[in-house]
Amino acid sequence: MTARKKLIEVSIPLEAINAASAREKSIRHGHPSTLHLWWARRPLAACRAVLFAQLVDDPSSWPDRFPTPDAVEAERKRLHDVIAAMVPWEASADETVLGRARWHIARSVAWGLGEEPPPEDDRAAVLAYLQTKAPPVYDPFSGGGSIPLEAQRLGLRAYGSDLNPVAVLIGKALVEIPPRFAGRPPVNPGARARLAAGAAWNGRGAEGLAEDVRYYGRWMRDEAERRIGHLYPRATLPDGREATVIAWLWARTVRSPDPAARGAMVPLVSSFMLSTKDNRKSWVEPVLDAEEPDGYRFEVRTGPLPAEDEARLKKGTKSAKAQAFVCLLSGSPVERPYIQQEGKAGRLGVRLMAVVAEGDRQRVYRAPTAAMEEAALRAADEPRVAEARAGFLSGATPTRAMITGGVCSAYGLSSWGHLFTDRQIVALTTFSDLVATARERVAEDGSGDGEYADAVATYLGLGVSRLTNRSSTLNFWDTGAGNIQQVFGRQALAMTWDFCEGNPFSDSSGNFMGQIDYMRTVVQAAPAANTRGMVWQGDATDSSVGSSTVIIATDPPYYDNISYAELSDYFYPWLRRTLAGVQSELCRRLLTPKTEELIAAPFRHSGKRDRAEQFFLEGMAKAMSEMRRTSVDNSPLTLFYAFKQSESGQDGISSTGWASFLQAGIDAGLIFDGTWPVRTELIGNLKKTINALASSVVLVCRKRPEGAGVSTRAEFLRALKREMPDALAKIREAGIRAVDFQQAAIGPGMGVFSRYARVLEPDDTPMPVRTALALINNLIEELEDDPAQYDAPTQVAITWFREYGWGEQPSGTLIMLANAKGTSVDALKRTGVFDTALGKARLVRRAELTADWRSESDRAFAVWEGAQHLARTLVAEDGGIDAAARLLAGMTAQAGEVIALVFRLFQIAERDRKDAAEALVWNRLSTEWPTIESRALDLAAATAPAAPAQGVLL
Repeated sequence: MTARKKLIEVSIPLEAINAASAREKSIRHGHPSTLHLWWARRPLAACRAVLFAQLVDDPSSWPDRFPTPDAVEAERKRLHDVIAAMVPWEASADETVLGRARWHIARSVAWGLGEEPPPEDDRAAVLAYLQTKAPPVYDPFSGGGSIPLEAQRLGLRAYGSDLNPVAVLIGKALVEIPPRFAGRPPVNPGARARLAAGAAWNGRGAEGLAEDVRYYGRWMRDEAERRIGHLYPRATLPDGREATVIAWLWARTVRSPDPAARGAMVPLVSSFMLSTKDNRKSWVEPVLDAEEPDGYRFEVRTGPLPAEDEARLKKGTKSAKAQAFVCLLSGSPVERPYIQQEGKAGRLGVRLMAVVAEGDRQRVYRAPTAAMEEAALRAADEPRVAEARAGFLSGATPTRAMITGGVCSAYGLSSWGHLFTDRQIVALTTFSDLVATARERVAEDGSGDGEYADAVATYLGLGVSRLTNRSSTLNFWDTGAGNIQQVFGRQALAMTWDFCEGNPFSDSSGNFMGQIDYMRTVVQAAPAANTRGMVWQGDATDSSVGSSTVIIATDPPYYDNISYAELSDYFYPWLRRTLAGVQSELCRRLLTPKTEELIAAPFRHSGKRDRAEQFFLEGMAKAMSEMRRTSVDNSPLTLFYAFKQSESGQDGISSTGWASFLQAGIDAGLIFDGTWPVRTELIGNLKKTINALASSVVLVCRKRPEGAGVSTRAEFLRALKREMPDALAKIREAGIRAVDFQQAAIGPGMGVFSRYARVLEPDDTPMPVRTALALINNLIEELEDDPAQYDAPTQVAITWFREYGWGEQPSGTLIMLANAKGTSVDALKRTGVFDTALGKARLVRRAELTADWRSESDRAFAVWEGAQHLARTLVAEDGGIDAAARLLAGMTAQAGEVIALVFRLFQIAERDRKDAAEALVWNRLSTEWPTIESRALDLAAATAPAAPAQGVLL
């Protein structure tokens, strides 16, 4: 039987998915990403949409049910509406919206089995049907757990595995634990007293578990404060009242290399500003004072601040050189190599600059006192500090890792113990120890249920690990928001010069209960009532999922972009110390696995990039072979992958990571026949959007038949030229943004290449993917730049725009171009495309176009003119989508040429002209095109003359 086409192989509402994915990044309360940090998570909206479209049949697969093109298109649009309704964050808890999505999945499963699905309004029956009849979803690189979680939300059995134990713990906490205790009431004494008094338990999902996590987390917080609260003294405010300290702000210091400074330890400060809010500026003012041991002191000031003084303070003691400073006392340079040398010798110090306290609905910044500094240093007397640094925190921090922003080990922070102050180690080990005690209390309160006690303890342990991200010497104070910024604001362990130390017992930034409350809301919102899930530690190259009964959807490592193992070693020692008795299998290693991690890391292969690339290629091919083996036959695989094509070769543009990934898939026997660019960033700054790693390409794959043939280079190119024009037209019609066009266009080309077992070069050697990618890119460029698809005035305008933009040139230049395209200057002027005067020629600017133009009354219509009018109308104050649709309704016959020109003008503006503002215009028009075109077609149909009435013979 021929495999049925799935919706994701034909069409998806990409803009709705992208908008929801981008918006999701600003959502915190209850979002699974707030359970615990993991890097490069895929947005839930994208995962949910991709899974749905991967499981639901495209209506063209059922000609008996949707017999006409109009019926197919109407049903496809309806499925798009289902996706658009379910991708917003608010829909993740909307059972009506989700129930509708589940029913459509069940319908495709049932039709494929020759059955009818349960009634749509019987949600329990639909869930039961999915859990027994639909194949489970499996993600062999489950990471932060987004894909298994969304499979679970859609009512499917969800499996996930990962090599990294930190990722597995997160996955278990998201997917595996909540369903196990769904509907169970809390066991804490307060809840038991309420229930004993007759209160009814109406908790849904894992709300009882969430309540217990918060209750026992609060007990841990109070008990820890009783034990070590003396290390966190209160601050005295200007009016004499005492207030809780939120943070202590420290500066690292180094002995001045200038002999004139007489060996003083001078501060290395990136900024002296404490608050940059317009209505309340606060800052540290360094004051030279010969009476002080090092010749200076810090004062804290608040009030109006002239702009030139603020600019001076924002520089701290930094010099113009990167990572270099100046001596506060003499102004002489303190160079980076010297700082590194002193740091590695253990000779960097710290000095308290300021204290932040809780005021009346505002932060209060105070100058440090000797007592404050002494309280912090008192923690050094605790034996556990030395034990921790010599024990579980003795592991080395990364010295070379593929992470942006450098590594702090270059400055002597060479072990994990160096990343915490003495007081932070005391606090974190205290909380860590209390997890085991809290577990005992849960077990006792829950009538000895050890499994439930382990579940609560797992979340409490993750809470301690989460706290380490706000309790390190790599945290910094956010002068705009007035809070502590996490260690991993980016994928790096970069040096922080002036760092902040939070108070875990405050009610503000970086406190322990804040970490617990984030987790509580995630557990409370988990789709626990749907179906159970399972996440385990495993190597994707040797799958343990077993039989070929799974739907594969995964987010593999990105070549050399992120070194997950090195980064997660920041958390793992704390998790291992805290949860060894609860999650013993995941805590048996000293550090996370490195050698098996599928990334192209030269530093793991004696610095050899070619060896690292080969390791990645072979390992990914094995992993994809396992995916092919375990995947069901009648459904595609989907792979998220982030890339930017950025390298040039003799055949054109390609990318090492991208090419290696595709090569691994082809070697594993997969056909890549679709690419959907899924954005996680809102389009604002076009340069940032294009150059940043902001997109994931969702690759749609099928198993290549065992008897696939062999092709030659010439045959491959002929097939490309035959199939790509229609494929590119469909991509434009599908609503792909112009900025994403190049990525999306790779899919059809790779579909041609990967359908063959091999493509042979003239010397009979197999063509590598890198060469195929370059040839595909070249053909895309050639097809998009084909002038024959446009009228002569448009051809002239394209050439002019590429060469001269909107600038003037001598009229003779236009005459030559017009002659070359078989037209005249007079004809170009009649179309309204060009303006000539006083021996000069130029393109007519959009701002000069008349608002009452209509293509129906234009006797010299040019595609260029139509595109420019549409762009002007879309962004005009009196325009917009509806106004643009009214314009397009008059030129629907030329709509294909117009949208092709829109994409071409984006490419010229972005790549050739380097004009970001112009590129944004065409990117916006391409983004809104599906809506504009749909409304234009409706308008055209409404204004078409009615067919003559047919007579009736009696």
